[in-house]
Amino acid sequence: MNRIITLCYRKIIDTASTKPWDKLVFEDTYAEFRMQAQYFNQQGQYRTFGQLLQHAPGAEKLHFLVSAAVRGYLPQLQGLVPDVTDNLGRHFLKFSRFQFEIINSDLADKFRHQVAINFYSDPLVWHETIGTHLLVSEQALTAAGQEVPTHLVQLQPFLSIHALHPAA
Repeated sequence: MNRIITLCYRKIIDTASTKPWDKLVFEDTYAEFRMQAQYFNQQGQYRTFGQLLQHAPGAEKLHFLVSAAVRGYLPQLQGLVPDVTDNLGRHFLKFSRFQFEIINSDLADKFRHQVAINFYSDPLVWHETIGTHLLVSEQALTAAGQEVPTHLVQLQPFLSIHALHPAA
């Protein structure tokens, strides 16, 4: 029986992020947050993202509004989830959708800015669990005995099975 799954990798980006792509996303999402927050904070009475959510009607839209700053950087990933490699060190996990989220931010303190990007993989066939690794492939085994390339991926922090799909 084929078990079809979708994996989710949650990438957290903050001041401790060191990779060039992460730094660009950090800088641009902070700048976009500061710009977009002005609409919900016209009197300048709120400083943090939490305060805006609590007191400014519609501020939950900031997740979507600030996500525009991320969209321009996604093509650089070439459709592959960052940071997740197979047991041979190759990036293989394809994604076609993502969700951006502001975890925390402060209009006056860039060091408190923290965002997350949840990457959802394209459907995979889950063949086996070997210790802390999942044996997955992009296609199912066929009755004809055709060889199917697989990837052995280790379960790691921020990587999870997001969904099970009905068998085809």
